[in-house]
Amino acid sequence: MDNTPMILVIDDDSAVRTSLSFMLKRAGYEVKAVSGPREAMDVVRSEAPRLMLMDMNFSLSTSGEEGLTLLKQVKIFRPDTPVILMTAWGSIQLAVQGMQAGAFDFITKPWNNAALLQRIETALELSRPQEETAEGEAPRLDRSPIIGRSKGLTEVLNTVARIAPTNASVLITGESGTGKELIAEAIHRNSRRAKQPFVKVNLGGLSQSLFESEMFGHKKGAFTDAIADRKGRFETAHQGTIFLDEIGDLELSCQVKLLRVLQDQTFEPLGDSRPRKVDVRVVSATNADLARMVSERTFREDLFYRINLITVKLPALRERRDDIPLLVRHFADRQAEANGLPRTEFSADALELLSRLPYPGNIRELKNLVERTILVCGKSLLQARDFEDQRLQTDDPGKHAAHASLAGLTLDEIERRTILQTLERYNGNISQVALSLGISRAALYRRLDKFNIPY
Repeated sequence: MDNTPMILVIDDDSAVRTSLSFMLKRAGYEVKAVSGPREAMDVVRSEAPRLMLMDMNFSLSTSGEEGLTLLKQVKIFRPDTPVILMTAWGSIQLAVQGMQAGAFDFITKPWNNAALLQRIETALELSRPQEETAEGEAPRLDRSPIIGRSKGLTEVLNTVARIAPTNASVLITGESGTGKELIAEAIHRNSRRAKQPFVKVNLGGLSQSLFESEMFGHKKGAFTDAIADRKGRFETAHQGTIFLDEIGDLELSCQVKLLRVLQDQTFEPLGDSRPRKVDVRVVSATNADLARMVSERTFREDLFYRINLITVKLPALRERRDDIPLLVRHFADRQAEANGLPRTEFSADALELLSRLPYPGNIRELKNLVERTILVCGKSLLQARDFEDQRLQTDDPGKHAAHASLAGLTLDEIERRTILQTLERYNGNISQVALSLGISRAALYRRLDKFNIPY
C-alpha cells in the first residue's frame, strides 16, 4: 500500500502551482494542484489530501474572503487536515484571520523552499494519530533533570515527547519559577537538533537600542562602540534551537523585527545589507497572558501566531503538590553533594508542611527554602518547626503563612495575607514586593487583580 502523503496546492497563479508541484514531487510527495475553491473542494471531498497549501486571494481579489470561505469549508469536511496558508507580507493580517479560522501555519511569498518543507514535515508529523503509550509514562523522553510524577507534569512531558522531534515553534507558558527553561532544554535535548547549539536569550533584559545588535549581530564600525564584527544570537543558534525567554516583555518596535526573521529565516547584521539565511527552531516562554496583550494591542497578533504553533502550559507548584516531597529530596541531595554535607532527612510533619505552603514563587521558592534551611540549621533531621523558624527569622514575606495554614485557611487566603503583609513591609513598592516573593512584577499584578488588592 502506497503511504506517500498527497498534498493539495490551491493557487490561481499557474507559475506558483508549477514551482510548488515540482519542489514537492522532488521531496517525495504526491501533489494535486488546482486553481480555485471549487476544484479544491472536489479534491477534498473525494481524495482526502494529507495537507493543503492554499493561497488566500483568488481572481485578483485582495480581500481574502474567498480564501477564508474555502478554509472554513475544508475544516468542516476535513477538520484534521492541516492547512498552510500562503500570502504576501503586506497582507499578513489575512493569514492571522486564517489562523483564527483553524489554519495550521502560514508562509509569506516569496517563500524559502527549505523552510516551507520543514513546515510541511512538521504539520504532517503533528497531524499523525498519537502513538499509544503506557499510562502515566512519557514515551522515549530524556527528562533529566525534571523531577516529578504528578498528572499535570506527566501530561506536559507527554506533549514534549510528541513535539520534540518536530521543528514546530513552541510557546511555554506558566507562572514564574515553574521551570520553563528546563522544559525548553528538554525539547531541544530530545530533538533532531540536540547536537547543535541551544542559545538562551532573556528578551526582558534587552532594550530597544541593544535588540538588533544582540539578536542579529553587527559589523565592525556599524556604530560607535562596534570595534569588531560580532555574531548575533540567531547566527550562533544556526541549525540548533533559540530559546526566547520573557517574550511578553519585548517592546513593540522590536516585535516586527523578530517576526521577520522568524517568518523568512533571514536577517541582516547591523552595518551589513546582505541578508543571511539561518535555520533555527524557536522555543519561547512567558508568564504573561499574551492573548490578553494581543487584545490590548501590546503584543502583535501575527507574532503571537508565529511563536505558538504548539503551546505547553506548565502547572504551578500548588497544582502538583504530590511532587513536592520528590523535589525536596532532590534539592537536599544536590545541596549535600555541592557542599560536602551529610544527607539530610525530613520528618513527616516537615514534608506535610512543605507540601501545603502557598509558594507564590513556585519551584524556585521551594528550592530556596529547602537549601537555606539545610545550611542554617545544620541538622541531619529537619522538623516542621525548623522551616517555620527559618521563615520567621529571615524576613521571609511568607513568614506568617505557615502559621495561617495551620489555622485552617485556604491557600488563596494564605496567599492574599502573604501579599498584603509584604506590601505593608515594603510600603507598597511593587518591585521590592515582587523580588521578595520571588515572582515577576507582571505575576504580582495578576495576583493583585485576582485578590482585588488596590495598588
